[in-house]
Amino acid sequence: QVQLVESGGGSVEPGGSLRLSCAVSGNTYSTIYMGWFRQAPGKEREGVASLNTIGRTTYADSVKGRFTISRDIPRNILYLQMNSLRPEDTATYYCAARTRPAAFPLVDYVYNYWGQGTQVTVSS
Repeated sequence: QVQLVESGGGSVEPGGSLRLSCAVSGNTYSTIYMGWFRQAPGKEREGVASLNTIGRTTYADSVKGRFTISRDIPRNILYLQMNSLRPEDTATYYCAARTRPAAFPLVDYVYNYWGQGTQVTVSS
């Protein structure tokens, strides 16, 4: 079992930055694969970024160059640094974890565990 708790969401103006955190417990953090997803009202959940057990990252085209996924293994925390935020980044952001590798790490059905979500609003 893996427990995930997100934090760090909030409201920011376009061009601003936020850093989301996901506290991970219940399993050896270094052996699980992690991801960030988001869901805007009326839209399907979409993969934003993923991180595998050897540090390889994958990003959605819409966030490349603006978002960075990283982890602090000793503290069991996953981060999503979001820069140059746009109104279209407004969504509920979810942390996710899976215990197996996946060919497509930005699809939600490969993930076993999910956090409760944290709201990000980008508006002037």
